[in-house]
Amino acid sequence: MYRTDHGSTITAATTVPKELVHKRAVEEVLLTGWEPTGPDTYRVTARWPRVRAALGGGTGLYDPMLLVETIRQSFPLLSHAAFDVPLGHHLVWDRFSFALVPELLLVDRPSEQGWDDVRLDVVCQDVVRRGNRVSALSLSYMVSRAGEPLATAQTRFTVQAPAIYRRLRGERADAAGMMARAVPPGPPIRAARPGAATSQDVALSATEHARRWQLRVDTSHPVYFDHPVDHVPGALLLDACRQAAQALCPPAPVLAVAMECVFTSYVELDEPCLVEAARLPRDPAGRDRIGVTLHQGPETVSCSTVVTVVPHPDNPVR
Repeated sequence: MYRTDHGSTITAATTVPKELVHKRAVEEVLLTGWEPTGPDTYRVTARWPRVRAALGGGTGLYDPMLLVETIRQSFPLLSHAAFDVPLGHHLVWDRFSFALVPELLLVDRPSEQGWDDVRLDVVCQDVVRRGNRVSALSLSYMVSRAGEPLATAQTRFTVQAPAIYRRLRGERADAAGMMARAVPPGPPIRAARPGAATSQDVALSATEHARRWQLRVDTSHPVYFDHPVDHVPGALLLDACRQAAQALCPPAPVLAVAMECVFTSYVELDEPCLVEAARLPRDPAGRDRIGVTLHQGPETVSCSTVVTVVPHPDNPVR
C-alpha cells in the first residue's frame, strides 16, 4: 500500500473535510474538492503526494493502490455531500473494477508543490432509495492526470443505517472489540512487495502451499486502520489480491493495470482468511491475468481478476 508523506504540505486547508472521506488523519486525505457538473454527475479533484507514494522496485511509477484509495475516498464524499447520507452510515462494497494507462503512472513531471493533481469525472447510476435515503449506488469514473486520461473505474456499494448495520453484524459490530480480537499477523512474505517500505505493507503470510497464503492483517497500519473498523477493509483485500499476483512472478515487480473484484461477504478480523491465486489465460492484448480467491472457513468471500505487466522506467508496458 502507498504511504503518504506525513511531513507534506497537504493540510486541512487544502483537502475536503476528513470526516467526509472517513479518515481521522488529515494527511491521509487525498481529495481536495468536488462540484456537480450535471444531473447525477460530479467532478472530484485530488492531489497525489509524490513522497513515499511510488511503487517499489525502482519502477518510477505511482502505486496503483493510490488510484484505488482516491476512488475509495470519493464514495463517502459524494454519499455525504451530494446525496445527504448522514455521517455514521456504513458504506459496503459490492464490486469494484479499474483499468489504467501504465505510462501515465510515471512520476516524471517536475513539481515544486510535491504532488500531482488528479481529476475524477463521476457518473452516478442505478440509485436505489429506501424512503428518502439512498440505500445503493453505482459510480462510473473517468480519471485524468494533467489533462490526460489515466483510468476508468466502476463500483457499486450499499448504504446501511447504523441500526440496520448493528442488526446485521450482531456482536461483530463492535469495531474496537473486533480489532482487539484480530488474528495476529504472521511473518510477511518477500515476494509480495518489491521495495515495500515496511513489513506492515505486506498483506500475505506463507502457508504450506506455494500459491496459497494467509491474509496478513496488521491493525496498526496507519492507512488501512486510520480509525477502528469491525472487518477487514476492502482496500486491504484489493492490495492482497495485487500482492498475490506479484507473488506468482517474483523477483521482478509487476504492475496491476486492471482489476475486477466482487465482494460477497465481510472478511472478519477474528478468523484466518486464505488467499489463493492461479494463472488465467492471457487477455487479448497478451497481458498476464491472475485469478485470486479469498476464503474464510468454508465460504468464498471475494473473487478478483488482476491484469499485470512488467514495468520498466523507460517503458512501463514492456
